[in-house]
Amino acid sequence: MSTDLPKVAWIGLGIMGSPMSENLIEAGYQVTGYTLEQDKIDRLVAAGGRGAASIAEAVRDADVVVTMVPASPQVEAVAYGPDGILANAREGALLIDMSSITPQTSVDLAAKAKERGIRVLDAPVSGGEAGAIEAVLSIMVGGEQTDFDAAKPLLDALGKTIVLCGPHGSGQTVKAANQLIVAVNIQACAEAVVFLEKSGVDLSAALDVLNGGLAGSTVLTRKKDNFLKRDFAPGFRIDLHHKDMGIVTDAARNVGAALPVGGVVAQLVASLRAQGDGGLDHSALLRSVERLSGSQV
Repeated sequence: MSTDLPKVAWIGLGIMGSPMSENLIEAGYQVTGYTLEQDKIDRLVAAGGRGAASIAEAVRDADVVVTMVPASPQVEAVAYGPDGILANAREGALLIDMSSITPQTSVDLAAKAKERGIRVLDAPVSGGEAGAIEAVLSIMVGGEQTDFDAAKPLLDALGKTIVLCGPHGSGQTVKAANQLIVAVNIQACAEAVVFLEKSGVDLSAALDVLNGGLAGSTVLTRKKDNFLKRDFAPGFRIDLHHKDMGIVTDAARNVGAALPVGGVVAQLVASLRAQGDGGLDHSALLRSVERLSGSQV
């Protein structure tokens, strides 16, 4: 383990946070982790990291603090208050929030952190659980160039495509656009799957040839087996995509951008969640198309 590398505190060890933090350990970083579930902290320790009993303990000596939590309320909960990151991290520390939250939450966090001498980047990711495990995530970043340059070596250990998209909040705006494209893409794939099956075509062969042409996509490559096997174990839960569709529709309304197809898919995601499928992978949009097509799901 290199002593030259910055000390890292990692807050949030879920589906994405656990493999990402382990990739940092593998790259030689000293990582101290905190999350709500003790078994997730135990996993980090088993991988060579350190566990902390509180956020304050985790961030106290850290040069870099990374947060990876579900949504804006959780970011605010871990950042603010006497037990939070801003009150306990040292002056000059760099806070990299990799959660997917509203752009405004990121802008507000950067402003409040600046008052305490803490630098902030919003750095949400795309690539799902597989991308996190393989360290090939796409990372869209908002913030200052100098902070981005300082964070780049660490981000290189987590992802493959790492781009500074503009000032604070820009990473979140690009992530919102990403989630719009992914949801519409999954919906189109789901509709194609039901159409193909009802037509009696060999689904596996059809998806292979479609994926080799203009209809091919990373979504289809990653989710093809989910569709074929009806395996909806979560890589990215419908609950979280529902949250993200709320972010993009709200942000688009604020800037006067129309999302006619995105609005429909947002409602389909919401209806799937209302039917009790919120804990399933977002490829479960297939279940919604099946129900609409008269299949018993």
